[in-house]
Amino acid sequence: MYDLIIKNGTVVDGTGSAARSADIAIQDGVIVSVGKVQGEARQTIDAEGKLVTPGWVDTHSHMDGQASWDAYCSPASNHGITTLIMGNCGVGFAPCKPDEASRQQMIEVMEDVEDIPGAALHEGIDWQWETFPEYLNALDKMPRAIDIGAQVPHCAVRTYVMGDRGTNNEPATDEDVSKMIEIVREGIDAGAIGFTTSRTELHTTRHGQVMPGTYADHKELLGIGKAIGEIGKGIYGLVSDFHNWREEMEWMKKLSIDNNCQVNFVLFFREEKDWERVEQQLAYVREAAKEGARLIPHVGARPVNILMAWDGTVHPFMFSATYAELAGLPREERLEKLRDPAVRQAIIDEPPMETGGDFFLEAITNGYDNLYVMDDVPNYEPAYEDSIEYKAKAAGVSPQAYAFDALMEKDGRQMIYCPLFGYGARDLRRQIAMLQDESTVISLADTGAHCGVLSDASVPTYLLSYLVRDRQRGERFTLERAVQMHTQETARCMGLEDRGTLEVGMKADINVIDFARLQVQPPEIIFDLPAGGRRVFQGAEGYLYTIVSGEVIMDHGKPTGALPGKLIRGAQEKPKQTAAA
Repeated sequence: MYDLIIKNGTVVDGTGSAARSADIAIQDGVIVSVGKVQGEARQTIDAEGKLVTPGWVDTHSHMDGQASWDAYCSPASNHGITTLIMGNCGVGFAPCKPDEASRQQMIEVMEDVEDIPGAALHEGIDWQWETFPEYLNALDKMPRAIDIGAQVPHCAVRTYVMGDRGTNNEPATDEDVSKMIEIVREGIDAGAIGFTTSRTELHTTRHGQVMPGTYADHKELLGIGKAIGEIGKGIYGLVSDFHNWREEMEWMKKLSIDNNCQVNFVLFFREEKDWERVEQQLAYVREAAKEGARLIPHVGARPVNILMAWDGTVHPFMFSATYAELAGLPREERLEKLRDPAVRQAIIDEPPMETGGDFFLEAITNGYDNLYVMDDVPNYEPAYEDSIEYKAKAAGVSPQAYAFDALMEKDGRQMIYCPLFGYGARDLRRQIAMLQDESTVISLADTGAHCGVLSDASVPTYLLSYLVRDRQRGERFTLERAVQMHTQETARCMGLEDRGTLEVGMKADINVIDFARLQVQPPEIIFDLPAGGRRVFQGAEGYLYTIVSGEVIMDHGKPTGALPGKLIRGAQEKPKQTAAA
């Protein structure tokens, strides 16, 4: 008798093969039959007229904090994500010396760089570790619904080894590098997926410092890469501004070839003038592959964006002198003040902020031509005619007045969308072009991070509902290709050969989806993190069942209480049954 049979579904198996009608039988957490299944099962799901896909694999989750207290890693599980990888961008919580100052420093970096409430991290993390292997052991003990994998973060390693010298980005000595190499080696041997570092000046702390490791020299970067080569496992990951992109790509290529290792790197751009650089980098990756380099660009399916709200981290009036007097008030008291016509008028009449040409400040305080009120069906590809500037002109009011009144809707919970980077073309042509490139992998969900400004765990839902089904402004992906992008390809780029496709022998991580109803819900700010911490949450409609290792963890959007998830320790080999087939 099988544990579970999914009958009569339209199977999109993640390999890119055409959708087909088939049954799937599961035993002991593994797929044992795909086709016409005979026999009985302890549980049967009739999926007639519904999609059956592998579970989504999230390569860039920043769930380092939340994975310590949330078994479901929501909203990942709300969007059919069954595996997520954390320790991205060089930030994380291990290794960390067992004193309050060191732990506070790690929390501050995560709060400042990834916008995760410090109070939530203080209350939610129990610090049952000092070393990275001890951190993995602590994660391994916690019951969870979905699988997680961790990477060794450069920021934590450098701070652990160098103390204030590391925090201040002083050059590492040979001894420092040797100690860092040993920590990375120890972490990967214990089960880390790989190592990550940050080389972007966007990642700054409250003290105005860039993250430890941002300016690390080639001796340090290549030394750690050499360790990965010597132990023969582990992936090297990074994010960079690519101010001197060719020099950065050259050392990445050398690291990959010399150490026979894969290098995952975040590829995004700010303004339209940067697009040529992106095209050149993609061409470089293809040429480097001919020399044996494995460079994998990780790209987003949406522009780098922020969501604005009165309860969020940012909104157009956050620097208003009048608003500043209200900012610290309890929510209801603050909203009551904002409803006062005199307060409203004072805020919207304030002159535009002097930004000094700062890209970010200009975008959020004066960029009304690129700010959009979110609809009940969120639109992530708005045109200029959807902008606050355009709609304010049509209504005969100032954009400030229009934006203020919009934020007051839904009892002060309405959100405004700002595609901050990569939307200069005012459509998604650039994102689609990056996703279509044969070398790239869909990524950058930041599932557990930037809690006050986004909720991009919804990307796999949006990929199918919009970029496959609903888009009218240009080309779309086939269903088979979109599923492959977020399952087989994301799993393989993280060294996970045991999941991501619906084949005999593979791990039974599966979504059953009502494709016609699949939709991202409007984002909202909720206060459900430890210590009442705030986050943007975005749910989904259309997921009927999400299954991990053969157990249903989500039933029509609700947790079942099943906790089959595990900590993934290192790369996972392709099952013998699958390889034989």
